[in-house]
Amino acid sequence: MERRTIGAAALEVGAIGLGCMPMSWGYTASQRSLDTSLRAVHTALDQGCSLLDTADMYGPFTNELLVGRALKERRRDAFVSTKCGLLVGEQHIVANGRPGYVKRACDASLRRLQTDCIDLYQLHRADPEVPIEETWGAMAELVAAGKVRSLGLCAVGARALRPPRAARTERQPAGGARPRSRMHDGTLRQLERIQQVFPVSSVEAELSVWSAHALEELLPWCDSRGVGFLAAMPLGNGYLTGTLTPGQGFEPEDLRARHPRFTAEMMAANQPVVAGLRRVGARHGATPGQVALAWVLAQGRHVVAVPGTKKERWAVQNAQAAQLRLDGADLAEIAALPPALGSWY
Repeated sequence: MERRTIGAAALEVGAIGLGCMPMSWGYTASQRSLDTSLRAVHTALDQGCSLLDTADMYGPFTNELLVGRALKERRRDAFVSTKCGLLVGEQHIVANGRPGYVKRACDASLRRLQTDCIDLYQLHRADPEVPIEETWGAMAELVAAGKVRSLGLCAVGARALRPPRAARTERQPAGGARPRSRMHDGTLRQLERIQQVFPVSSVEAELSVWSAHALEELLPWCDSRGVGFLAAMPLGNGYLTGTLTPGQGFEPEDLRARHPRFTAEMMAANQPVVAGLRRVGARHGATPGQVALAWVLAQGRHVVAVPGTKKERWAVQNAQAAQLRLDGADLAEIAALPPALGSWY
């Protein structure tokens, strides 16, 4: 698989990684299986998807334990990314950026992951009660201590911020002017502050054909500084694969059960987006999901797509998307697709 670099240290990873969250948290619980998930991790590594993306809050904690079981056998093959800064309660999630907590969280993650060093340690969310420079400084001390190789920041994305009047549609990044969303203004300010403390190696943010706010300013910020960009949810929570049926319903704990774009009405209304990806894919012998991933990779040389899955077949299919090269006509056709309907907020 093509290799891409993250940060000034030029850390290399496969162009497509593996988001491990669905194996333990956020999606259909009835389809989770430890053995199936472990096979998916090993298969992804075999395909060259070296970046394994997890977090202590996924589960919580169980996702890191799962990844740790795979790392025990495959540590040399993997680039491990985990996150800190969010605490999960019974009915709430809160940020904690206190330096002492960050250091304890890192030690706990190292134990669960069964490794002595985390390749990329990301701040999941900044704590509004702690200056981000203090949190980032504590994370930098972890690098100095040899417990962490590099640091990254997760962007405050579309679902965490609501503009004054939430748009009912979301247009593609090309094919006509559209007002600046200001979606990532807060993240850009955070990045400028922490970059003065210790170099930022990566930024993780949502980026897909139907959620392209990051192309406005966040990705250009990363590209101009050689900072890696980890594209989260590049398959639109599964919708862009074309495998979901409008009105199929989701289990209560599945995040899509409460998502405005996953109502039966909106899933049906956005079928033209998938149909367009399918048309492009037909010319290349590729699936809609592979086209969606190839589109993400085409957005920049430091972009790494991190699709989530818990099954081997999808891990293989996602990895094969790294071989797909979209030409100018393909990209223009995708840019001309109708705007996705339904609020993303």
